[in-house]
Amino acid sequence: MALDLDDVRRVSQLARLRLDDAQTHALLGELNAIFGMIAEMEAVDTADVVPMSHPRDVSQRLRPDVATEPDRREVLLKLAPATAGGLYLVPRVVRFRSSTGA
Repeated sequence: MALDLDDVRRVSQLARLRLDDAQTHALLGELNAIFGMIAEMEAVDTADVVPMSHPRDVSQRLRPDVATEPDRREVLLKLAPATAGGLYLVPRVVRFRSSTGA
């Protein structure tokens, strides 16, 4: 897919970019080079390539999933101004109006 000058002008207008003729010609060359690289990559047969999550064959070191902090829930709940059922109560900050205006 190759672009022409009209395509670049139309896209630059949509992007709200003000380009002079020299910039438009330079951008046309750069965009066509990008589309050329994309066409080259699409031409490569990748049918037998296994998808990878990382370009190197590495594995992530994981720590054991164990609790390291003591359970201080009750102590922290006692510090709150209002609680109920083990939850913090906070004042309502958003009020909705009903469709009747009440």
